Amino acid sequence: MAGFPSPFGGSDESTFDSEDEFVPEHLPEPGPFLDAHDVLTGDRHVAFHDVTETVFEERTVYDMTFGYNLARLNLDTRHPGAGYRYAVEADDETVLRAEFTPTTDFCPQTDTLTVGSFRAWNGLDDHHGYDLVRVRVVSSHHQIEAVNQKLESLEAEFLETGEVPAGDGTSEPTDNTAAAGPAVGGPNGPVPERDDDDGPETPF
Repeated sequence: MAGFPSPFGGSDESTFDSEDEFVPEHLPEPGPFLDAHDVLTGDRHVAFHDVTETVFEERTVYDMTFGYNLARLNLDTRHPGAGYRYAVEADDETVLRAEFTPTTDFCPQTDTLTVGSFRAWNGLDDHHGYDLVRVRVVSSHHQIEAVNQKLESLEAEFLETGEVPAGDGTSEPTDNTAAAGPAVGGPNGPVPERDDDDGPETPF
């Protein structure tokens, strides 16, 4: 797996799992969106998450609270129940399901992060080989209906047009020439640099 830059100017092996390890006790349990589907584990999970890190870096899918690539949340041992889990759709091997569990059930970034994830995976789909990556938030989130309805709408538009809806209501082509959207975690600007050494233990 590609190496992650440290978000706070150094590396801490006790804080983050190795990029090439599958550590199920440091990952969220697969939720209802992944039920009855082929959940990725072991090397399959690691391989897709490696692609995810690359795609999220290219599209600036960052968690503003922690100041790092959202894919790094899966490796952060301070938040063992947070991050993404994946499953290949039971009836269609060209479709991958991705279920996001935020660090808290009230995380206000969840909408932005999941929409950014959808746009990144499906806007650069030649990286991972799936025709569609479906994204949903875990059922415990307090705004599950609103967030998942937005994700379902984006998915329907993508399937109808073949283009990923952009943040301004337009669409962008699904290839590597597409312009990256704004930094995720903030609506209109880049992720701010952090000056603290350790970062927050919880976001909110």
